[in-house]
Amino acid sequence: MKKSRISALLAVIYFLPVISFSQDYQKIPSEKPKLIVGIVIDQMRYDFIYRFWNKYGDGGFKKMVQEGTHCKNASFQYLINETSVGHATISTGALPSNHGIIASNWYVSLQDKIINCVEDDRYSTVGGSYESGRCSPSKLLVSTIGDELKLSNGSKSKVIGIALDNDAAILSAGHSADYAFWFDIKTGKWITSSFYTDSLPSWVNEFNNKDIARLYLQWTWEPQFPLKEYTESLPDLNMFEKGINGKSVFPYDLKRLSLSRNNQINYELIKFTPFGNSFTKDLAIAAIANENLGKDEYTDILTIGFSANEYISRAFSANSIEMEDAFIRLDQELEHFFSFIEEFVGSENVLIYLTADHGVSYNPDYLDAFRIPSGEFNHNATLTLLASYLNILYGEGDWVKHYYARQIYLNHELIEDARIPLDEFQDKVATFLLQFEGVTNAVTSHTLQTTSFQDGIFRKIQNGYHQKRSGDIIISLTPGWTEKNNNNSLYNSSATGDNHVPLLWYGWKIGRSTVLRPVSLTDIAPTLAFFLDISWPNASSGEIILEVVR
Repeated sequence: MKKSRISALLAVIYFLPVISFSQDYQKIPSEKPKLIVGIVIDQMRYDFIYRFWNKYGDGGFKKMVQEGTHCKNASFQYLINETSVGHATISTGALPSNHGIIASNWYVSLQDKIINCVEDDRYSTVGGSYESGRCSPSKLLVSTIGDELKLSNGSKSKVIGIALDNDAAILSAGHSADYAFWFDIKTGKWITSSFYTDSLPSWVNEFNNKDIARLYLQWTWEPQFPLKEYTESLPDLNMFEKGINGKSVFPYDLKRLSLSRNNQINYELIKFTPFGNSFTKDLAIAAIANENLGKDEYTDILTIGFSANEYISRAFSANSIEMEDAFIRLDQELEHFFSFIEEFVGSENVLIYLTADHGVSYNPDYLDAFRIPSGEFNHNATLTLLASYLNILYGEGDWVKHYYARQIYLNHELIEDARIPLDEFQDKVATFLLQFEGVTNAVTSHTLQTTSFQDGIFRKIQNGYHQKRSGDIIISLTPGWTEKNNNNSLYNSSATGDNHVPLLWYGWKIGRSTVLRPVSLTDIAPTLAFFLDISWPNASSGEIILEVVR
């Protein structure tokens, strides 16, 4: 028996004392869904559904495609595709220009420091190491669908977010959520923040006491199929992989690889394996069972972020056998999860949507092998030349304060002291940047504030621009180009692969259909609000996907 199936069996056995599978529910769908489950898979490009189709089982991805509604033309409508931005956009129905999560990090000139999108020193860790839980959704400037549901019924609904990464869990759950849980790589436990609660629920403590992360890290990661059958991916040994601790071919002895020099377990390793997704699913089942989600008249929301795929892509690339194997195993975990939900709540009472927080670009070297134009933008070399240019033009000075995700933050105080008009300075920088190969556009904040773009790449840049948080100049790279970095997880590009993602709906009153028209990921939250007869999130700009319930 495959280890993933053993995991599924153990999970069911573990929760048998908590639940009863002999449900007496009606097969007629409830007036409103009793439970909404939002599944967001990190770095799932749209084509991964069909690329690995023949290796999927019948109860996971295929079940949602064949029995639910498939929005085949769903995409994000902004430039900077990062995990935090995607989750915030999905949960709020708003664009980064409104919800404020423009990237995972940004520069704050008044404090002269970089801040993270969810870190918050006002709160403390609950259940884990000191720094890992000091977080909150306070930098998310608007309400989420979970917040609006809570407001609609005096907080009688339960809202819970779960993901390995803190930003995925927090930004999906929102401000008024009951809980957001994420993984502490130092202790191997699921933790939260004092923003949500002063202590972990007893069931989470019981789950943590099982030390399941350590058990997963005793396993060996072997491919589900013979290597020769992974014809959709590169060979196991190829030039595009970094691997785990230098090892980049199957099998992976996780017990050996997870031990540090002082013989301590490196729990972070679970994020780089498909068992990170299994571990996440295990906690999701525990949450549904122990919190009795979907068991009363008030709709509950559970958001699940499957984060491991991004880490696997970083280590092995999006075209690796490891990535393919991770999706095959995730499909099996989804099948088990769906079976559990159908038994515990009933598929007619549960509305499930599945999408991704962003896609992933092809490695430029891989594209080059096919003679497709591509390249890497080296921002460090670019900034060095830019600094020299500005010193020649305006005199010696620390003119550039920070760079992140193709955004350049300038030294406003120095520019003001030099009595140089800010818009003039920005224009000089943007013009200089356009000389570099791979840079298609360099747009200034002055332009974005004074011009309304209606379509194209400039509209996407504007959708992601927030006047208080974004940089002075935003760079758009040529399709096929990515930023030079130290991992294979490349998604900060304007290419279609980063923006086009799956969007599947299943359960409750969802019919079997295909939606071919363009759909924005901002449409998810208002569609859910429509189903629930509640107010839309307060900055939502999306539209109702009427085809989902027709």
